[in-house]
Amino acid sequence: MIDLHTHILPGIDDGARSLDISLEMARIAVSDGTTTLACTPHIYPGLYMNDSAGIHAARDALQRALDEAQIALKLVVGADAHLVPELLSGLKSGRVPTLNGSRYFLLEPSHHVAPPQFEDSVFQIMAAGYTPVVTHPERLVWIEENYATFVRLAQRGAWMQLTAGAVVGKFGKRARYWSERLLGDGLVHLVASDAHTVSMRSPRMSDALPLLESHVGGKEAARLLNDRPQAILDDVPPHEVLAPPGLGPEREGAAGRAGGGRSWLKRLFG
Repeated sequence: MIDLHTHILPGIDDGARSLDISLEMARIAVSDGTTTLACTPHIYPGLYMNDSAGIHAARDALQRALDEAQIALKLVVGADAHLVPELLSGLKSGRVPTLNGSRYFLLEPSHHVAPPQFEDSVFQIMAAGYTPVVTHPERLVWIEENYATFVRLAQRGAWMQLTAGAVVGKFGKRARYWSERLLGDGLVHLVASDAHTVSMRSPRMSDALPLLESHVGGKEAARLLNDRPQAILDDVPPHEVLAPPGLGPEREGAAGRAGGGRSWLKRLFG
């Protein structure tokens, strides 16, 4: 497996607090079947002031520590970039790193409030030649009233990344429902761990595999955990990568079903 969303670099955001924790996270990832892992700390001006140079240096130091400890894990660089006005200029200047130097990058929207002009902002970034990978939409508080926005973004070329832990219910019933909804509508491009530590939010992804296979089949599950992440690392143009089934000609209508989540949630939670 290839994990393209982790906070494994020690001491630079809300992820691993020490090198020992980073090493233990790496051991968990390897034992779980992960061979390549992206170091993607937050970039959030005013809170997490990371940049490409610092992330590359931290990745190099951690890779040396992994090699010395004989932990067979390849690290690549990226960032969990928050949607702020200066994001596009940061991408163009190289201050905000993309995933392994590709056209793809992790885009983290605000968790609690829908960003103003969110859709237009994402399209502007895409028009500049980048492919945003929207992180954990299933966990966003505002997805319920804005599901159609994510459908449109996916249909127009943005990628969607689910959290493996959300698929298996570690983030509660609500996040699990939206995981299943996004998978059922064929809008998910990849699954990652969003690992922060060694306990609940560890880099373990294999637990999600049986559920992914039951929802989308074995071949698509392999694409979610390996094939599309590898395409990102190789910077394969999006139009050359096999799209999720809901974005292909064989399935349509996800946008038309976008309003069904609210009534389902009411039945579930009363």
